[in-house]
Amino acid sequence: MDTNKPQKKKKWFLPLVVSLLLSTLLIFITVFTSSSSSSAIFYRPRVKKHLPHFVESKLKISETSKNPVPRLAYLISGSVGDGGSLKRTLKALYHPRNQYAVHLDLEASAEERLDLARFVKEEPLFAKLGNVRAMVRANLVTYRGPTMVTNTLHAAAILLKEGGEWDWFINLSASDYPLVTQDDLLHVLSSIPRNLNFIEHTSDIGWKEDQRAKPVIIDPGLYSRQKSDVFWISQKRSVPTAYKLFTGSAWMMLSRPFIEYILWGWDNLPRTVLMYYANFLSSPEGYFHTVICNAEEFQNTTVNHDLHFISWDNPPKQHPHFLVMDDFQRMVDSNAPFARKFGRNESVLDKIDSELLGCNADGYVPGGWFNTQANGSATVPDYSLKNITTLRPGVGAQRLKHLVTSLISAEDFHAKQCT
Repeated sequence: MDTNKPQKKKKWFLPLVVSLLLSTLLIFITVFTSSSSSSAIFYRPRVKKHLPHFVESKLKISETSKNPVPRLAYLISGSVGDGGSLKRTLKALYHPRNQYAVHLDLEASAEERLDLARFVKEEPLFAKLGNVRAMVRANLVTYRGPTMVTNTLHAAAILLKEGGEWDWFINLSASDYPLVTQDDLLHVLSSIPRNLNFIEHTSDIGWKEDQRAKPVIIDPGLYSRQKSDVFWISQKRSVPTAYKLFTGSAWMMLSRPFIEYILWGWDNLPRTVLMYYANFLSSPEGYFHTVICNAEEFQNTTVNHDLHFISWDNPPKQHPHFLVMDDFQRMVDSNAPFARKFGRNESVLDKIDSELLGCNADGYVPGGWFNTQANGSATVPDYSLKNITTLRPGVGAQRLKHLVTSLISAEDFHAKQCT
């Protein structure tokens, strides 16, 4: 028995050694030929987790311009029969530093809208500088519904995309008219912060809660090519609780940062409020006001004034009364840069042209930016542009300066912001 033990050991020892050698070889092959992903299973490094990047985090309030002379972006809108008045208002407001969008709504005939487009394209000064554009895709606009809001947003988007750098957006109608020159206006605005928003507003909506906020209206202008009045749904709704309602004037001067915010809407407030005001009577008198006063970034940028002289009946009706010659001195004494509402070719406009603006024969307002040179071979004067940052303010600048200073230096200035 003892002599056989060494032989038995040899029988199982040799296979064991061979097996160990093969196993070792396989381990080496596995280690050195395996993929990096397989190795990572055993040797996974600790990687710092990064938060995902959202586009909203990149959308911040833009910085205001450092240029000493500001630039303005105007929307001038009208309806059927307003083509002539719109052209006159545009010329009286013209300055080469500014940008302009003009719009006749779909109630105006195709011929009238085409005439305005040709005027913009062929007027020598506009063609030379390219800062006036007609909104070719016209909208149907009803004041009592949300279509005026959508048209304003449409124009602001065009001016933001195509108008280069500007500082404030001003919405006017063909029945508005300036009471100061653009040199006057730009001179006064050059001395104030460019994040300010001139928007008349209040949270005391009073009777409007029952007669405008709670009723649900439908504006046919959102889906029809024919203008008609809004109509009501019998069921009423409660006022919002997620945000506070504000009301005020439909005419305003808004800063570029706020226009960017209301178009981009990176926290969704502008879109949420817009959907609510789609069924709100006279939404132009509440949409922008509600957004700006519920947005933390802009609550403290409001100046509670619409920069207009407007003569209302007492008690106020849906529209103000038309301004006539008897209103001239009250317009001047208001120190406001704009007035409304004027009838077509109203005689008081000629008085404003001669005594307040100094319009030339072509309807443009002289300033530091051009000289008129007679040219016997041309049907219109040849405008020789100077340095367009040269301003020549007059007495209108003194009046406007008094108004703006009294507004932003008043003791209750901050108390009037979004209250």
